[in-house]
Amino acid sequence: MKQTQTKSLQTLFCPKSIAVIGASRRPESVGGSLFSNLLFNGYKGILYPVNPKADSIFGVRCYPGLSDVPGPVDLAVLIVPNVVVPKTLDECGRKGIRNAIIISAGFKEVGGEGTLLEQAVKKKVRKYKIRLIGPNCLGIINTDGAVSMNATFGRTMPIEGNIAFISQSGALCTAVLDYAKGEKIGFSKFISMGNKADINENDLLLFLKDDPKTKVVLLYLEDLADGRRFIEIAREITGEVENRKPILAIKSGRTPQGARAASSHTGSLMGSDEVYDAVFAQCGVLRVDTIEELFDYARAFSKQPIPRGRKVAIVTNAGGPGIMATDAAIRYGLDLAVLSKSTTHALRRALPSTANLANPVDVIGDARHDRYEAALRAVLKDPSVDGTIVILTPQAMTDIEEIARVIGKAGKNVLKPILGCFMGIVDVSKGVRILEDHGIPNYKFPEAAVRSFSKMVSYDWWVGRPRTQFKHFTVQKKKARSLIQRAIRAKKHYLSDIETFQILDCYGFPLLRHELAHNVTEALHAAHRIGYPVALKVVSPHIIHKFDVGGVLLNIKDPNELIRSYDRIIDSIRTKIPKAHITGVHVQEMAKTGKEVFLGMKQDPHFGPILLFGLGGIYVEALRDVSFRVAPIREFGAERMMEGIRSYPILRGLRGEKPVDFKILAECILRLSQFSVELEGIEELDINPMMVYATGGGAKICDARIILKPA
Repeated sequence: MKQTQTKSLQTLFCPKSIAVIGASRRPESVGGSLFSNLLFNGYKGILYPVNPKADSIFGVRCYPGLSDVPGPVDLAVLIVPNVVVPKTLDECGRKGIRNAIIISAGFKEVGGEGTLLEQAVKKKVRKYKIRLIGPNCLGIINTDGAVSMNATFGRTMPIEGNIAFISQSGALCTAVLDYAKGEKIGFSKFISMGNKADINENDLLLFLKDDPKTKVVLLYLEDLADGRRFIEIAREITGEVENRKPILAIKSGRTPQGARAASSHTGSLMGSDEVYDAVFAQCGVLRVDTIEELFDYARAFSKQPIPRGRKVAIVTNAGGPGIMATDAAIRYGLDLAVLSKSTTHALRRALPSTANLANPVDVIGDARHDRYEAALRAVLKDPSVDGTIVILTPQAMTDIEEIARVIGKAGKNVLKPILGCFMGIVDVSKGVRILEDHGIPNYKFPEAAVRSFSKMVSYDWWVGRPRTQFKHFTVQKKKARSLIQRAIRAKKHYLSDIETFQILDCYGFPLLRHELAHNVTEALHAAHRIGYPVALKVVSPHIIHKFDVGGVLLNIKDPNELIRSYDRIIDSIRTKIPKAHITGVHVQEMAKTGKEVFLGMKQDPHFGPILLFGLGGIYVEALRDVSFRVAPIREFGAERMMEGIRSYPILRGLRGEKPVDFKILAECILRLSQFSVELEGIEELDINPMMVYATGGGAKICDARIILKPA
């Protein structure tokens, strides 16, 4: 049982009645805190505390067991010892309860018996068709005034807002609630998932997709329950539906040490961090690194319109902060808007002669609200401006509150974002409150405002990106599968060059001419048919890295050199690996010089086939400049993979060099995508190098290997 329909979670977030099993009279206990949060924060439904040791809790009649509760119950909150949870779920099932939150810890996150207990919990919720949050969680909050439900043991009820927050860490939730209270950040929904024994991020995203109270979704994740499903759902929410919503995510475990810590925290199994970058890139989720950044961006998205381009205007009363904002804008990929002549004329009429009329517009330190108003209205009217950052430093003559009011008024009826940067804390505090009352987010320093604007631009790019489809090539799939199955039956772990080339040929990859020679005579005939110069590569089931053992010789120009080279390879192998079985020698056409690139596929235990692309040859390991995507990818995804490496300018051509043949390169990536999802049994494919030539020149695969999945 895995319902993902929005309706299945409606009563979880909007219950008409709640039973708190394990409610307590002790305010300092979890059961006491959670029940008081429900009771004293205005929950609009009926509350049933359940505890056999109490007659009433905080003045509300208490029931000894669920069976004693007189009315129907929409939601049960369990705060009982972990070993009692399965039995309590039986009681919930008999009562007809269809939603539950298990606050209790001591399950998968502790391993051993805890893991077995969590498996028992899963069986119970499947049996009774109960939708479950947890176990090992803080609970959930719905700030909607019609519900006003704080089913957590946190210390505060957040104010109502349009930001939904989903976290895999309960302790982080308590810190976020306190931070949000101080920053006056409101939430629509606040959800601690815990161990995700039933409901996970995918279920919650589907619910929030249609939630009219939610405009922005924030995620703290340690793993994804179903990465491929996540890509589908998130891609739809961020860019494909009419009521689109940005999703911002912190994915912990960027380092191996962090991944191990996360594993011990929630019992999660981690995928590589590069893969998560690829997952988020494929579905429009904006990844951030810190909680501070998460809420910096969320405030901009929740309060301001999305910019329709990357051209920003800066209005400031201080030169230094204006320069800082300019530097940050360039660093984060924004463009400084070039103001029109009419805008410059308007600024000249309104500002003193000492003012800077170009962008950034400096209204000078003694500026009061009239200058700010004139400058802001002028730049917002300019069609070349996509949004504005307004900087204020508090000086003796600065009427901070009035300036805040004119900024707020200027932002009305303008479909361009305005971000405030009233620098400081104390002197600007009243002005900041006025900005926030007008829906203008404020940042203490220019860099934070610029970063937030840049993130909004990134989301605008995602929404407006080209839409392409999956490209399907006519291939010899049956033949390729037969070759793989034959190798598996032979209990091979990896395929020879010849076998790998045969399979790649089935999928239409551009290959060098090649033949397998079992002796020097066959090698001479093969070289004659292929044409000199040629390369020789040893073929042996016992040798993977042929270069390391002298198993490769290149640029052989004539028959005499071929005979010497053949003998040299055989002698080297006999000396270095005496027991290696030599199948023969792979005779290959020598590739013309071009740009070396790398294509690869690796199976990920969570996401399936992952595609890799980067510069080839020695650069793969030396630079680790590789882009990743989860297969299959669309045509535009292939372009993004190529553009996603730092060394992309090398492919575009430097110092008069011609660009490479991007058309054939994209085609090879798309063929690899189809290859990856259609052929089972392959653990890893490395194509390295593939020589790609200038536009129109095509490409040739020089070397490749396939490693099969373990039996």
